[in-house]
Amino acid sequence: MRRKLLLLALFVFAGMFAQKKTFTNPLLPSGADPYSTYHNGYYYYTHTLGDKLILWKTKNLADLKNAESKVIWTPPAGTEYSKEIWAPEFHIINNKWYVYFAADGGSNNQHRMYVLENKSEDPFKGSWEFKGKIAAAPDRWAIDGNVFTYNNQLYMIWSGWEGTTNGQQNIYIAKMANPWTLGSQRVVISQPTYNWEKQGDLDDPVNPPHVNVNEGPQFLQHGKDVFIVFSSSGCWTDFYSLGLLQLTGPDLLNPQNWKKHPDPIFVKSEANGVYAPGHNSFFKSPDGKEDWILFHANDNPGEGCGNKRSPRMQKIEWNKDGTPNLKIPVSNKEVLPIPTE
Repeated sequence: MRRKLLLLALFVFAGMFAQKKTFTNPLLPSGADPYSTYHNGYYYYTHTLGDKLILWKTKNLADLKNAESKVIWTPPAGTEYSKEIWAPEFHIINNKWYVYFAADGGSNNQHRMYVLENKSEDPFKGSWEFKGKIAAAPDRWAIDGNVFTYNNQLYMIWSGWEGTTNGQQNIYIAKMANPWTLGSQRVVISQPTYNWEKQGDLDDPVNPPHVNVNEGPQFLQHGKDVFIVFSSSGCWTDFYSLGLLQLTGPDLLNPQNWKKHPDPIFVKSEANGVYAPGHNSFFKSPDGKEDWILFHANDNPGEGCGNKRSPRMQKIEWNKDGTPNLKIPVSNKEVLPIPTE
């Protein structure tokens, strides 16, 4: 009897261990615009919460629901950045932590990008100093800032308006003089041109009246190949998807050096029950051998841009021509192995 109980305990333990090596999407019940940073053996994860910035800490992104978390910043009331805090990203630059986010004072027309700095090696410790607004010239509506280093130069890419009214969202790029200041004029490197970048419902009184959307740009490098993956069409539609820009020349500020691929690279899968996949980021497995995508999506059609969007992740591959192969969004029923350790 004792032997049977011991075998049963070992079987249960083995099952628990095996379960930890696999996962199913979504990672959390809700969470748009997911982003993670890997540092000293831990993933530091965040997503849009609207009224605050929260950081999660875990060794395994597939186990986010059990991760340690902390509110690291709540905006002061009555400022231009008190409300609608969107798409935060945490970065380590020159051994300091920075968080970039978009926010406004209560009107979407006021959206601009802002940055905080923390000099502590541990982002859960130290203090987060508000460094201010990151504004281009001219200073226009801006969201979804992503910061990266290429050839020892710091850059920012983001989604913004050309003018002062809500007409269409383009992808812009500029050099940075330091982690909180742009050091060049903004340059537009992508505008909505294909039908898959213009899907939306002009008759919807709740959502903005434009459908020409390029947003959520993310830098991606594989060997010598450089890409920007971006989200397209209205997030309130099931046609929200990912497009691809590819660098073809040495100067990132030359729009002619960015080639847009004619078809989206990641779209909804009705067969798998995944709708409006978009606003992604990328990360590597702990051993550095695998490339993964983090993205949000809905489980059902017509769920729009609200809190039903949930974070998911899946492994990506690379095509023979060097471009990323994101495949199709996997079903919530599909059991996946965790990133290799």
